[in-house]
Amino acid sequence: MRETRRHMGVMGVALLLTLAASGAWTAPVMGQSGAQRAQAIARVVAQLGPEVRRAMLDGNIPSVTLALANEDGEVWSGAWGESNLWAGTPASTETVYLIGSTFKAQSTVALLQQMEQGKFDLDDPVSDYLDRLEIRGEDPGDPVLFRHLLTHTSGMPVDFGPHLVWGETSPLALGDYLADSLRVATPPLDGVVYSNMAYSLVAHLVEHFSDMPYKDYIREHVWGALGMTSTQFDLTPDMEERLAVPYVPDESTGRNEATDRLKANVWPAGIVYGTIHDQARWVSFNLGDGTADTRRVLRSETIDEMQTLQYEEMAGEPMGGGWGYENPGYGLTWWTTTRGEDAFFGHSGSLPGYTAFVMGDRGRGHGVVLLTNGNRAHPHLVRISNLAMDLMAQELEGM
Repeated sequence: MRETRRHMGVMGVALLLTLAASGAWTAPVMGQSGAQRAQAIARVVAQLGPEVRRAMLDGNIPSVTLALANEDGEVWSGAWGESNLWAGTPASTETVYLIGSTFKAQSTVALLQQMEQGKFDLDDPVSDYLDRLEIRGEDPGDPVLFRHLLTHTSGMPVDFGPHLVWGETSPLALGDYLADSLRVATPPLDGVVYSNMAYSLVAHLVEHFSDMPYKDYIREHVWGALGMTSTQFDLTPDMEERLAVPYVPDESTGRNEATDRLKANVWPAGIVYGTIHDQARWVSFNLGDGTADTRRVLRSETIDEMQTLQYEEMAGEPMGGGWGYENPGYGLTWWTTTRGEDAFFGHSGSLPGYTAFVMGDRGRGHGVVLLTNGNRAHPHLVRISNLAMDLMAQELEGM
């Protein structure tokens, strides 16, 4: 087994030997205060490791990186498998993956920062702020509201518009794409239709309200504020060196084969690269009160609203059945759900060859994030996340 970071805290030799014998790969315990807590984290990891490996087999997932977090930051992180099967490159906690639509909630933070500055209200019609853009098919008597955009109830279609990274076509500029494609297919609140187009419009609105290019705004006011130094729209050379290869199983053999890398017209909806450490910072922020270090990023009540079910009548649609959740529905971008007495927020992300998942329980103060180069691995990541949340509640609370 390969350890990528070495900052273990206090942990008994016997326990370390037990973990090594079981085949569990562990990354460091980050900044913990004593042996008792370190041992509790080790117990969580010892039970998680075999389940991660089982999920990799069941889901044909080449590599997984995982981090546990609380509102103070990353608690533990680890990696399994290979980021490049051909080269036999072991995944590490510094491996870069596409984080996909887990980014949508980060974009929402940027928009809600504008709301907190008084630029709009959630129940304002979006068209009042679009200048020369038009939402084709919209009924002026039943307009798309900001709240609709952030709950996938706007009536805008899914849309994607893929382009090969090394192909002959390129995504349209944001304004050109929206001028050409912006429309509703159904009236608002007609149903929950997951819409990448809606989040491309969110990016345009951030530009409109902030008078800054969207990418620059996100880098400065979201990623910069949260210390997310290895999250980017466009890969830096050092991130490219650590990039996981995307894999999709061959339909006839089931063997993982490298697949095409994609860009898209709707790139603000989730064509973003990052590491598990940055994703841990992201979930940690959402477990807290809206501050990062001493900087106010969002008000606490705005974080509350993001994690609160917005339309009770739409509950049950986003997550489907069979995943152990009750009353699932959208908050502001985050899906929200309950299981017993616990309330969760979360989001998945996927493109061909990558699947990501983020989950948190603000009431208990625990969160888990996973990044993979596996294809459509959502059910397996949800199962691991449920287990991780239960184990943290069992082992870490009250310490």
